[in-house]
Amino acid sequence: MIEILRRARPKPKTVKPAVSDGGEPPDGRLFHVCDGVIDILASFFNVSGRELRAHSRCERSVARVRQIGMYVAHVTLSLSMTEVGRAFGRDRSTVNHACHLIEDMRDEPEFDRVVQTLENILRAAFLRSGMVRQ
Repeated sequence: MIEILRRARPKPKTVKPAVSDGGEPPDGRLFHVCDGVIDILASFFNVSGRELRAHSRCERSVARVRQIGMYVAHVTLSLSMTEVGRAFGRDRSTVNHACHLIEDMRDEPEFDRVVQTLENILRAAFLRSGMVRQ
């Protein structure tokens, strides 16, 4: 799975931000949701949750998994980039960069299937919480 992440090459493209319903989830719930996203990413990619939560720089493959997580949290859960950044311990501009990068990498079919699978998992995991609409 990590090999797919290394092979994918980004191409310039624009990303449309997810539209939120106007209400921001409380910080506690936001952190709980993003913590769940990180746990799912750690299991799916077999990487350390501790590394994904680290505020410092890390290996490129771990950073790529974190970028996928930020992208999927923004797109699938309709969280703003500011909310995702706050929950992942990153700046909004870092989330913006991650979203553009991952969207560009989705041109590769195998990588797109990985991201689509994660989107489906998150949609199913957070459907009952009201974070995802049917």
